[in-house]
Amino acid sequence: MLDASVLVKWFRRQGEGEADAALAMRTAFQQGALLLFAPPLLKLELINLAGRRWGWNEDRLRSLASALGHLNLQLVEPELDRVAIWTGRGLTAYDAAYVAVAEAGEMHLITADLTILATAPSIARPLATWN
Repeated sequence: MLDASVLVKWFRRQGEGEADAALAMRTAFQQGALLLFAPPLLKLELINLAGRRWGWNEDRLRSLASALGHLNLQLVEPELDRVAIWTGRGLTAYDAAYVAVAEAGEMHLITADLTILATAPSIARPLATWN
């Protein structure tokens, strides 16, 4: 299970910490050694980030959308009651969706998000320790 804070490093290393760990995860995933889960909003978050923070133009965003469409991530809708619980504990609903999917699937969430790590320490694991 991973969140956007990890996937973002697959597409842009500049200004991103722990990019080497993220790329090692990507390599393991591409080689079939790793099965990854995420809520469907992951793709929307990444396109939003590339457009708003990085200032990518329409062509680059369309290329990113295509690349995201070809990733073989297992997309799982979060249970809204679990999202509500984690949102009540201080996460955004978007971050809570990742935690909710990991919790329901009894998986660890690999993240570089310090708020998630602090709020859900029994579920979230730092990217640097993923393997």
